[in-house]
Amino acid sequence: MSIASNEMELVDFRLYEDKEGETYEGVYGINVAKVSGIVVYPDEIFESPGSPDYLLGMFDLRGEIVPLIDLTLWMNIKPKEDAVNEKKVIVTEFNNKRLGFVVHATKRLRRISWANIEPAMFSLNDENQRGKITGTTRIEDGRTLLILDLESIIDDLDFRIPMGNDNIEDFKPTRKFEGSVLILDDSSIARKLLHSTMTDIGFSVIEAIDGQAGLERLEQLYERWGNDITKHLKLIVSDVEMPKMDGFHFAAQVKNDARFNKIPLIFNSSISNNLSAAKGKEIGAEAYLVKFDAKVFYDEITRILSK
Repeated sequence: MSIASNEMELVDFRLYEDKEGETYEGVYGINVAKVSGIVVYPDEIFESPGSPDYLLGMFDLRGEIVPLIDLTLWMNIKPKEDAVNEKKVIVTEFNNKRLGFVVHATKRLRRISWANIEPAMFSLNDENQRGKITGTTRIEDGRTLLILDLESIIDDLDFRIPMGNDNIEDFKPTRKFEGSVLILDDSSIARKLLHSTMTDIGFSVIEAIDGQAGLERLEQLYERWGNDITKHLKLIVSDVEMPKMDGFHFAAQVKNDARFNKIPLIFNSSISNNLSAAKGKEIGAEAYLVKFDAKVFYDEITRILSK
């Protein structure tokens, strides 16, 4: 797979739901870049007093104590227990956190083009899954695979992501910047966070919801500014996981376009593995940051724009 193929690999897993006595097989996926392993259900689980019901407790993973989350409870799914052969635990690592997710079965790896992934659009009465699914894609037999929004689990559990909202209020930039910045992220929460931070630093913010929209924004800005675009657009900040066109594919397009390749680009992603960071650097990004630390972000921007 090329470094900017606009594809991702998913771990296909299943949750079996009891719907009025019938078994419904839900098809779900997690980006393999966030998966560090799949293990058997632990024999011993340590209680975590005061935690929500979907946090079953903690378990020992080769000497590391890892939170164990029951996805059926988190998603308000009534499990069809007699359809569950052997529960598995998908161990993930993202936002520099390690978590274990209990699933009913794991099936296979799927390679899917981001172009075939649509943003999740759920009706207001679908409380079980609204806000928990980040994208959907069609698979064989006309079925729909739902891609989980793992970051929302961290929000629900109130894990302290570095430089969370409390710290953003405390962060005071020592230098103000001028010009515009283009932000790409399919998460409205992430865009709001970045917009607030960038505005505080002094930038005018332009937003896009995915790589395809980001390229369209750049074309619009070039129509406005022409070859002076680099005097106005000082920075591009892109997520990696986005429907239609992911951040790597977007960045490769930008870096191969003489009109835009001098604009510094930073990846801001929850994927915290070394391979993704290396991909970002190979494409030509000036930095690969794991969401979200306002102070580190500010320091990196200062370093890049001071060159």
